[in-house]
Order: sequence, then C-alpha cells, then structure tokens
Amino acid sequence: MNENILGIVAGVLTSISMIPQLVKVIREKNVEDISLLMLLVLISGLSLWVWYGFMKDELPIILSNAFAVLVNLSLLVCYAAYNKK
Repeated sequence: MNENILGIVAGVLTSISMIPQLVKVIREKNVEDISLLMLLVLISGLSLWVWYGFMKDELPIILSNAFAVLVNLSLLVCYAAYNKK
C-alpha cells in the first residue's frame, strides 16, 4: 500500500473517531460520562500533531489533526454548556 494512502486513511479514521461521541452528546445534552481531563489532553496532543505537521510540511498530518482538534473543541464547548456540576 502506498504510504500516502496509508497516512490519509489513518488520518481520516482518527479524525472522525470522536464524531459519534459528539453526536450523542448533542442529542442527549449529557456529558456526565465525558472526562474533561481526557478532552484537554487529547486536544493538546492533536494540536501538537498539527504543529508537527507544519514543521514537516505534511498536509495529511495537518488536515486530519486540525479537523480532529475542531471536533474535540466542539465536544469541549458542549461539555461546558451541558455540564450540570
């Protein structure tokens, strides 16, 4: 398999992995089972991947991780909006 195709497929899969969780949270307006620490660590790690992608000039790394950052930031906004604590 071409390594670019492998990178693109891996990027797409990891980027969309949190979309079902985001959809569930939006539908149910419930974030009790979401870990704030996990979200913050994940967003930090993904942001570092975006930075790394810029340093290496690797568009698949930049795009897939930037999309994942946006999805997880959306989840963080939902966490802030729906958290009952």
